[in-house]
Amino acid sequence: MEENNLENLDSKNVESEVIEDPRKKPKNKKMNIISIILIVAIFVGLTIYMITVDGIDNIINLLKSVDYRWVVGGIGILILWFICDAMTLHLPLKTIYKKQKFKDSFRVAMIGQLFNNITPFASGGQPMQAYELSKEGKRVSDSLSAMTMKFIITQTALAIFTTVIILAQFDFLKDLMKDYMWIVILSFVVNLLAIVLVLLAGIKKGIIISICKPFIKLGAKLHIVKDKEKTIENFDESVTNFSTQFKNMKHYPKTILGIFISAIIQSMLYYSITYFVYRAFGNDGVSYFQIVPAQAILLLIMTFIPTPGSGGGAEGGFLLIFNSIFKQGTINMSILFWRLYTFYLPIILGAFFLIPTKKRETQKNSA
Repeated sequence: MEENNLENLDSKNVESEVIEDPRKKPKNKKMNIISIILIVAIFVGLTIYMITVDGIDNIINLLKSVDYRWVVGGIGILILWFICDAMTLHLPLKTIYKKQKFKDSFRVAMIGQLFNNITPFASGGQPMQAYELSKEGKRVSDSLSAMTMKFIITQTALAIFTTVIILAQFDFLKDLMKDYMWIVILSFVVNLLAIVLVLLAGIKKGIIISICKPFIKLGAKLHIVKDKEKTIENFDESVTNFSTQFKNMKHYPKTILGIFISAIIQSMLYYSITYFVYRAFGNDGVSYFQIVPAQAILLLIMTFIPTPGSGGGAEGGFLLIFNSIFKQGTINMSILFWRLYTFYLPIILGAFFLIPTKKRETQKNSA
């Protein structure tokens, strides 16, 4: 059955809804420009800091000594990471559209990588993905359904995987973090609570609505929320739609399992990039199975940094966690390489997939 139970949103004929191109909105365009300026500033600042602390001669010598086999291996890991990310989107789309091609899902996923990295809290990825899917002739309700399924399962998989690997190396991590272990515990608890709230919104929407309404009313009193009634109505509608999509997932156990496995592999690949950077600069003595949970901790901390791609905080967190692990004089260049893999390259490659091709323009005009 090609049509699905995932598309049961509200009765507002959402199938015919058209997503406005966020790039055409002056406010969003201005925010994207600010984000790009901030990203460039962070890159320039990191480069200046490296030159000031390490010196040009030491940097050149360090680059000459890099084992580029690990650098190339890291690029391979990054490509596999992109593939797994695309798979977590492709599987629910394939459930809805039997003729969905992986290459199309991959393109949309890469555009999501771009906008996730240039917006605070990765908030811009899903709207742009929905817009790109609408240009391919996908209904808005289908896009939202697919992305809801992806979000719930990938976040759950990430939480489970992160919990397991951190607990497996808890003693090592406790010694590594020392006086900062409270940050780890706080980040872990808050992230876990966020997952619980997401699941609760799907299972018991009334509880979430009851919890959040007082905060909306408080926001109205503080003049943060402009239209209290409209905000409450929109929130209620959003939670109801989310709950509907959540409950409909039970009809697709194979798709859920596929997304879950892809998400676990994707998480492992992301955490592995740091190990490849570690080895590229001639480091050894700390095992792969210790580097991976340390990177998981860094990701937990990055979640709370309200800058595009967690810029600034990500670099500082990497320095805090890995400074005692990496060889003296290699940490700053390691940070730059790690950010190239996990931040700058996804932005550059994601922008490449935004470039219109003749074929895509033909599809758009015929849609």
